[in-house]
Amino acid sequence: MIRLLCIIFLITPMGSQTIFDFTTDADIQNWRVVDDGVMGGVSSGRFTLNEDGFGVFAGEVSLENNGGFSSVRYRLDKLPIKSRTTIRIKLRGDGKKYQFRVKASVNDYYSYIATFSTSGEWEEVNIPLAEMYPAFRGRRLDQPNFHEDYMEEIAFLIGNKREETFRLMIDAIVLE
Repeated sequence: MIRLLCIIFLITPMGSQTIFDFTTDADIQNWRVVDDGVMGGVSSGRFTLNEDGFGVFAGEVSLENNGGFSSVRYRLDKLPIKSRTTIRIKLRGDGKKYQFRVKASVNDYYSYIATFSTSGEWEEVNIPLAEMYPAFRGRRLDQPNFHEDYMEEIAFLIGNKREETFRLMIDAIVLE
């Protein structure tokens, strides 16, 4: 499969805005893995670009030392939402549940979260922004769902309260 050009923040004629398009030339150095080691856990995630140009978030989740999650995060320039209402992600998971997370500001202590299941096949996951709820350290906050004008960080997280290996391949993330 031939894949070309990483496009960040391309506005398409249909009004969609590509947040990140993984290709063989994509620069993934600003994608940062954050595991439960920040709290004493020993889970281990990795983020790489495979030979076909897909982002691959893979690793092992451990419950040892009160751990239990791995995440990969990407910080954006202040991205205006405007009238866009949905995040569309083309991906291939491993049949496990993941979270997609958004921060309106990198200074927020909480994230807006949507959980999705994967089928093991290539699929498009559509996440309505208004359905993303605010949470901090696994606890839902008593605040409104996402209603912000901007976003500054996106993330994928796995934390299913069990020890498991995981593998999530990502093709593109688009704001519609």
